[in-house]
Amino acid sequence: MNEPLAERLRPQALEDYISQTHLVGSNGSLTRHIKQGIIPSMILWGPPGIGKTTLANIIANEAERPFYTLSAINSGVKDVREVIEKAKKSGGLFTTKNPILFIDEIHRFSKSQQDSLLQAVEKGWVTLIGATTENPSFEVIPALLSRCQVYILNAFNKSDLEALLRRAIEKDSIISQKNVKLQETDALFRLSGGDARKLLNIFELLVNSQSESEIIITNDMVMQNVQNNTVRYDKTGEQHYDIISAFIKSIRGSDPNAAVYWLARMVEGGEDVKFIARRLLILASEDIGNANPTALVIANNTFQAVSTIGNPESRIILSQCATYLACSPKSNASYQAINKAQLLVKETGDLSVPLEIRNAPTKLMKELGYGDNYKYAHNYEDNFAKQEFLPEEIKNTQLYNPGNNSREQNQREFLKKRWKDKYDY
Repeated sequence: MNEPLAERLRPQALEDYISQTHLVGSNGSLTRHIKQGIIPSMILWGPPGIGKTTLANIIANEAERPFYTLSAINSGVKDVREVIEKAKKSGGLFTTKNPILFIDEIHRFSKSQQDSLLQAVEKGWVTLIGATTENPSFEVIPALLSRCQVYILNAFNKSDLEALLRRAIEKDSIISQKNVKLQETDALFRLSGGDARKLLNIFELLVNSQSESEIIITNDMVMQNVQNNTVRYDKTGEQHYDIISAFIKSIRGSDPNAAVYWLARMVEGGEDVKFIARRLLILASEDIGNANPTALVIANNTFQAVSTIGNPESRIILSQCATYLACSPKSNASYQAINKAQLLVKETGDLSVPLEIRNAPTKLMKELGYGDNYKYAHNYEDNFAKQEFLPEEIKNTQLYNPGNNSREQNQREFLKKRWKDKYDY
């Protein structure tokens, strides 16, 4: 039986790897490590089907390292320890070319499973490469994360996916024997959701189902032959991203009915409840913020609750939180403020802290004027004294503009009374 097209086309060398030029291009952050064979333990983070496993294999090939692989779905602590023992016996203790241990979907490993990796990574018995579709800050324990570099892989763009299809048509031992014309690609890209493995599997199925001497790929032809491909919720594919997007936008748009519908789609599809709760936590600050500060408290409590309770009861807590947030007043003023502030920092660099608000813990610092003329707010009427807190170069720069809702209108009035001559509130 033939290997699937995605396997047959899996690149074996760095020069054949498509996309991720920020990591493996000529000036990529990983390129030099790979060429020198000095490979750090790392976490590869990105959407499904973008080449995380392929990149791990290439790194091992280029660095001429023994390569061991585990899947977090069907591996336990015992399996991890067995692989580590094999790695140690293969020379990992006595050579700089220690084996590479690749763990797919490392976010599915429990804390105890991740703990079992710590000593091997710390001692250099193995170089760990973990692949994950989830934010490693949440899913990888801090002790292990601190021992790894995190590299973000970006989703394929249209030209990347077209290049994959052209490679299949021109270089695959089976597809290249057929007369395939790639006339339209939008339907293929839409059905695959940017997942290269899924794209190639659909493409192979499509080509193999045709008996004509010339196979012309069009959008209509794709849809006629690959029906209902994305009806089922796929928590690792396009639906994962589309439905969470619809969920968040429904809450942002203050529609609790749509919010609970998309929530139900995710619950029925087996989505990770912690993933949903994390997105609610972000939304509570990004889209509601100071319009209703209680939203963040409820979202945080929701995350803690579903982490403790799990399924099936978590659906009730998630529904309560989602409907509360949907019915809450909205403001992105805090979100906009930090965006503006970060942009300003990038534009102006490391400006000096004004002397009067610097810390002065030593005698020398006091002699140099640190803290001189600082006005301690509590010593003044209404606990307020006008003074400059920004660097001289950007003084009077307004970054926060309260939103148009009752709570933030109170903030606006508060700020206007104090800063009416300085900021435009």
